[in-house]
Amino acid sequence: MIIKVLGPGCANCHALERITREALDALGLDATVEKVTDYPTIVGYGIMSTPGLVVDEKVLVSGRVPAAAEVRELLAAANR
Repeated sequence: MIIKVLGPGCANCHALERITREALDALGLDATVEKVTDYPTIVGYGIMSTPGLVVDEKVLVSGRVPAAAEVRELLAAANR
């Protein structure tokens, strides 16, 4: 599983990365987490408001920091 956290490095982007890494640990999943800060790349995913969460090239969240439980659910579903 390849996970990308999209954003310029703001507090919300860091929060989303932290929540994502915690969710991976809680679920016992092995994944690569990448930070994407390049605006043209972010826009290429159709994201106009950061942060964004992309799992295996599918945008799951954009423009908000989801609750930890929601991230766990999204990652568990993406791993099926």
